[in-house]
Amino acid sequence: MALVIRKTLLQVETTLVEGGRAAPRPLVLYAALAVVKNPWAGQGFVEDLKPAIHEAAPILGKLLTDMILGAVGSGAAVEGYGKAALVGLDGEIEHASALIHTLRFGNHYRQAVGAKSYLAFTNTRGPANAPLMIPLMDKADEGRRSHYLTIQTAIPDAPAADEIVVALGASVGGRPHHRIGDRYQDLKDLGNDLDNPAAV
Repeated sequence: MALVIRKTLLQVETTLVEGGRAAPRPLVLYAALAVVKNPWAGQGFVEDLKPAIHEAAPILGKLLTDMILGAVGSGAAVEGYGKAALVGLDGEIEHASALIHTLRFGNHYRQAVGAKSYLAFTNTRGPANAPLMIPLMDKADEGRRSHYLTIQTAIPDAPAADEIVVALGASVGGRPHHRIGDRYQDLKDLGNDLDNPAAV
């Protein structure tokens, strides 16, 4: 079954003032979204999701990555990154997960931006206009808290019950006036090992 993409959306948000103070450097958040027909809709419980994953995920990974790069200008300029999927009410959470939790999807983005960190994610279910949250983290440094960010958005007519919204997010910059440090200072203060941060 060929992937059906109903529409795509690109959101750009620029924060110039935070906490009543001008940002020393504006924070720009980008979200690229695709509304697609759930490839497993109407089939009941599907045991093997792999054929549709292999068909759909690479197409979506390339499409959304190209949208982000076109908006940002280059992969090198992307600092924070993440992904999300929101399945309509007739679908399973597993359907949302299936399209984004595969290297066939995520590696397009990782390679394009030169990332080392894992892609932060959400996978949820909801009706049209349900909140879509895309968590971000620094693409090269998971402990850099200035880049712990969340893009919030919604699409008034999606997902329909038989659709999935698939998204990638990016930041250029971190939170303006960030002042909570990073996890490495916490580890040092607590006397914990960087390789065993939970001390277990």
